Amino acid sequence: MRYYTAEDAVAQIHSGDYVYWPCVAAAPEHLIEALVHRGDRGELQGVRISHFYTEGYADYVLPQYKGVFQLDSFFVGGNVRKATQGGQADYIPCSLSECPRFISSGSLDCDVVMLTVSEPDERGRVSLGTSVDFMPEAIARARVVIAQVNRFMPFTYGDGVLTLNTDGTAIDLPGRKVPLCLVRHDQPLKEAGRAPLSETDIAIGRHAAALIPDGATLQIGIGNIPTAVLSQLGGHKDLGVHSEMFTDDVIPLVEKGVINGRLKKTDPGKLVAMFLKGNQPLYDFVDHNEAVLMKDVGYTNSPLIIAQNPRVVALNSAIEIDLSGQVCSDSIGSKIFSGSGGQLDFILGATYSQGGVPIIAMPSMTGKGKSKIVPTLTRGAGVVTPRTLTQWVVTENGAVNLYGKSLRERARLLISIADPSQQEELKKAFDNL
Repeated sequence: MRYYTAEDAVAQIHSGDYVYWPCVAAAPEHLIEALVHRGDRGELQGVRISHFYTEGYADYVLPQYKGVFQLDSFFVGGNVRKATQGGQADYIPCSLSECPRFISSGSLDCDVVMLTVSEPDERGRVSLGTSVDFMPEAIARARVVIAQVNRFMPFTYGDGVLTLNTDGTAIDLPGRKVPLCLVRHDQPLKEAGRAPLSETDIAIGRHAAALIPDGATLQIGIGNIPTAVLSQLGGHKDLGVHSEMFTDDVIPLVEKGVINGRLKKTDPGKLVAMFLKGNQPLYDFVDHNEAVLMKDVGYTNSPLIIAQNPRVVALNSAIEIDLSGQVCSDSIGSKIFSGSGGQLDFILGATYSQGGVPIIAMPSMTGKGKSKIVPTLTRGAGVVTPRTLTQWVVTENGAVNLYGKSLRERARLLISIADPSQQEELKKAFDNL
């Protein structure tokens, strides 16, 4: 295999190019740093960047790079949130299932893809490992791909397996060879850590787990609430996973046989996701594990694919929900906090799945003591899940089903699971609407 230095590889990026890279642990930080250093030297202008949620290094959004780099992310992580809210970066509103189509339709250009990949195997294949994202479509359209080969990246199967030519200078695709620059740089993958569960988390987990039937196909999100839910499922049977992502928390359930995927209609027996977020035990678990199938986000998040599985449980959260059932999960007022992500994709999929259970689960109060169940959404807040699709809502105070309920019934039910200290005020506010 022919290897380049990071500096020589990123020299393939020109002013005005549109550059993509994958999310979380798969973001190629060594290459990103080399790209930013080109900006320091005044060699680039107007480079556009897009990615999902990332963590860690993100100097390309600092004020001194205005005019050099422009980030338009599909989901806003904590490392770029301040820049996005302050105008140095921007956000593309979307459901994540649409991202491959942005590129295939020509709505967004694609010039360069930067990746982290596993070691090449004996057949000359590398794997995108922990994050497939929308990379297959981006790679197919790119002028050049720059890949950081990292021995710490696990080899996972599915849409992220790439076949290289004999010297590693191209990716072999049907009908096309995509030029490739390989850069060798080994660095341990970022780990998510593990925050202790609060009493509120555990109570929410207990209420949500009670809604999950045996044989369910699970969508699992990020954070303590999904962890709390999974911790309550040890007595369940024949669960499956078709999700945007999953974490270390599935491993004990797989080892116990609780998660086996045998009743899934699509990819039976497989744990399906488009990215992973976790710690070294998760990376070890997925490495060369044929039970794990990493797929493009256009597949994992397609409501049409999701709905083919029975009893899909879509577990999502919210920043706030109003008394009619409108769910805001991407902004605090007009300030973008995160993004729509795959929430609507999976809510739709669960809605049309036979026996599906769409769930919005959240604490009843913010950390600052403000009710997350509100009479009306904060001015400027975005609606990610419309009230027409909101069904189960869970807080630490219980679970209620809004399906088929009138506005007045919805308000009564939601107030019943609000924090007791807020219920009287919510009743008065609803009467005055």
